Amino acid sequence: MNHEMKSPVYVTDTLISQDIDAYLLKHQHKTMLRFITCGSVDDGKSTLIGRLLYDSKMIFEDQLASLESDSKVVGTQGGEIDFALLVDGLAAEREQGITIDVAYRFFATDKRKFIVADTPGHEQYTRNMVTGASTADLAVILIDARQGVLTQTRRHSYLVNLLGIQNVVLAVNKMDLVDYSAERFYDIVADYSHFAKQIGMDSFLPIPISGLKGDNIVEKSPNMHWYQGPTLLGHLEEAPVSDTRMLDQPFRMAVQWVNRPNLDFRGFAGQIGAGMVRPGDAIRVLPSGKTTTVKSIVTYDGDLDLAVAGQSVTLTFADEIDCSRGDMIVQSDQPCEVADQFEATVVWMAEQEMLPGRPYLLKIGTQTVTATVTEPKYEVNVNTLEHLASKTLGLNAIGVVNISTDRPIPFEAYAQNPDLGGFILIDRMTNATVAAGMIHFALRRSQNIHWQALDVNRDAHAALKNQKPAVVWFTGLSGSGKSTIANIVEKKLHALGKHTFLLDGDNIRHGLNRDLGFTDADRVENIRRVGEVARLMTDAGLIVLTAFISPFRSERQMVRDLMAPGEFVEVFVDTPLEVAEARDVKGLYKKARSGQLKNFTGIDSPYEQPQNAELTVNTVELTPEDAAERIVQYVLREMS
Repeated sequence: MNHEMKSPVYVTDTLISQDIDAYLLKHQHKTMLRFITCGSVDDGKSTLIGRLLYDSKMIFEDQLASLESDSKVVGTQGGEIDFALLVDGLAAEREQGITIDVAYRFFATDKRKFIVADTPGHEQYTRNMVTGASTADLAVILIDARQGVLTQTRRHSYLVNLLGIQNVVLAVNKMDLVDYSAERFYDIVADYSHFAKQIGMDSFLPIPISGLKGDNIVEKSPNMHWYQGPTLLGHLEEAPVSDTRMLDQPFRMAVQWVNRPNLDFRGFAGQIGAGMVRPGDAIRVLPSGKTTTVKSIVTYDGDLDLAVAGQSVTLTFADEIDCSRGDMIVQSDQPCEVADQFEATVVWMAEQEMLPGRPYLLKIGTQTVTATVTEPKYEVNVNTLEHLASKTLGLNAIGVVNISTDRPIPFEAYAQNPDLGGFILIDRMTNATVAAGMIHFALRRSQNIHWQALDVNRDAHAALKNQKPAVVWFTGLSGSGKSTIANIVEKKLHALGKHTFLLDGDNIRHGLNRDLGFTDADRVENIRRVGEVARLMTDAGLIVLTAFISPFRSERQMVRDLMAPGEFVEVFVDTPLEVAEARDVKGLYKKARSGQLKNFTGIDSPYEQPQNAELTVNTVELTPEDAAERIVQYVLREMS
């Protein structure tokens, strides 16, 4: 094989000129392989993809035009096209000024169609790799023959295995730069094999290649007679893509929407995640547990007698039972579990570290719920695989945590069913995806602890006190006057015969929260505990006043969500930093400025001002007495 780059020769199926319909039908029924290329920086991922696009036997016209035009302007090395510049998603991201999480490329050969996910190898883009791998059938893990197995190689391999990708190719690239040394290749394979065994990777296929020169990509290399295995493209064309495991499992379908075009039809649409279903099958709707049978399986092309995993269908029921988006339709005698507490592995994907106790949105299947994450049980060191003690998780960290959701959700372990065990966490304030996770199992306490119904409820307590319960939440900088104003408000309400209780930040830290410091994570836990206490006090029918800096919008929203609509009153005590610092009644700002007091709000820890507070009182313009009177009048008016 001549490694000088020549004009590409494209093998076109003669069927296209004889019978275009037959050609299109043949192409339509080719199998599709989705794979990802991953590895460390400069291992040659984009160059490899460029070579596959260039050398594959059939490339569509838009790709041909792109390759031919680009080859005239991109850099060359010794007369060879620099393929990386043609397909590098990160370069495109920088050029276009937009975010490209994963660059997907499509190409095809006479045997198969392919979608390849090209993700950057830089550590800060590990989240992109997780995105690409989440839908892949196969992973090509590249290693620079000169560098060997690196930290990012281990991290990506760990994630590939964690995500359940069972077909792995170890592509030892740049063999031309080590004189096509068999000894170097086998040393790398031995090193990787040791790591693969540690993480439980059952098997992988090692292939020595040169993406730039084309060795063992499409054709066997004359420079490596010692290698007798398949070429990379040859393996990609033959690798299995259909996962029959989902067909052998009990029936599962998440409801994506309820289809009701008229009063006579009510169907439940979604994609079957596992198993198969027939009309007449007994099914159960989770989490409610209601049972019925399937009346019909409706599709655009007509009703079906059988539907299997992977098909999108609409089911109708024999009985009118409650079922809505996010519910799970399952085989009646083999339902999946339902729980609200889990152990899971989490890959943290945000630059802002995870804050245990902070509420996030958890999206699993078609359902979105509110969830909180505990302090990690441990973080995984991808180099040594040891379990490290950790208070939180930073960017690209992998850890095992417990997760609690605000309501029970149907699920299965990720290892058994990725669709029902995989989830993402979303920041509620920014809507940014901050983590991907895989459920291991439900915590036993989630099944053993049940809500106890009480005869004397919050309405009865409130009626006895002749008032509407509420939480009046004072927030603002240290020294803004929160405690002073809250104290005056309570005295005024008490004089009017209202039943109140004041929770003050400093007082709470002497008892309930004496074990917490002032890190961001501790501040989150501080407010979480106070929010739960405040909710319990409103259950007793009280008007609860709280005076806490509570610097983060997310935690203030968490407390608001605990309360019934209209029972949370956010009061922003608006005082400029320079005014609060000038007061400095406790001498805290002085200590913070001198470095004696770390994580002080307004100095080296942020304060997020309320955006839609029910009340704002400016303590520069109002006296504490005037501010308190305004708040009292609001409470009396709104809580009567």
